[in-house]
Amino acid sequence: MSVRAIRRSAAVLALAAAAVLALSPAAPAQAKKAKAAFKAVSHDFGKVKQGDVVSHEFVFTNEGDAPLVVERVETTCGCTAALISEKKIAPGRDGRIKTTFDTRGYAGRLAKYIYLVSNDAENGRRELSLVADIEVPPSARIDVDRYNVDMGLCLEGETPASKIVVRSTGERELKVELEHENVKFFSGGKPLPSPFYLPAGEAREVEMRFPPQARTGVQRDYVLVKSNDPVRSTLSVYVSRYVVTRKELRELFVKYEKALKDDKD
Repeated sequence: MSVRAIRRSAAVLALAAAAVLALSPAAPAQAKKAKAAFKAVSHDFGKVKQGDVVSHEFVFTNEGDAPLVVERVETTCGCTAALISEKKIAPGRDGRIKTTFDTRGYAGRLAKYIYLVSNDAENGRRELSLVADIEVPPSARIDVDRYNVDMGLCLEGETPASKIVVRSTGERELKVELEHENVKFFSGGKPLPSPFYLPAGEAREVEMRFPPQARTGVQRDYVLVKSNDPVRSTLSVYVSRYVVTRKELRELFVKYEKALKDDKD
């Protein structure tokens, strides 16, 4: 074969190879991804006094090659708040989540959780945690023997009354205030001062006297019990009754008189 023929064949082969490459599908370009890398995903506050509000800042870096877009930051309860520094973090840049934890009403070893929801390709819902040992100092504590008082049937014009027991269950003196605009409070047959005080470990029976019942049917009230208990500073006692006229009471008696006699027999 002549040199010219060889060159012609080589040129043909080169063109054929180029055509095959041109017709072959191009390899797909690798998609860019965002990645949130945290320096730490948990923080322990150690010992904290009950009632303190503590804070911590979580720092992370977008180690991906695409912008990290934060959709939202979730918390597990109202005692915890979280604020993101910015919603879009460029590759190589840092982001911050400022968190606060209100320890009021909590005691002992406790963990609360925060979630970063983003376009992170590996972990779109990153969990963060705040941990604390909450110390409870000696304080007043309150307890009420019942929170739902059913007074049953009451006559129209009658002044109904019912009793609850308030207990001081803490280590310090309990200060108590009872509130309802139309109810008068008594103890031992005497008007109860407001506030009144209970030494630790003691209890007091409280009589609630309602005004004459001017309306018939179901009547409902809420009596507020306020105290210096740091955890349960305001309690609510639900009081209900069914008010009837004397005529309605007589009709009820006639209706059920036979059943009552049968029970006696």
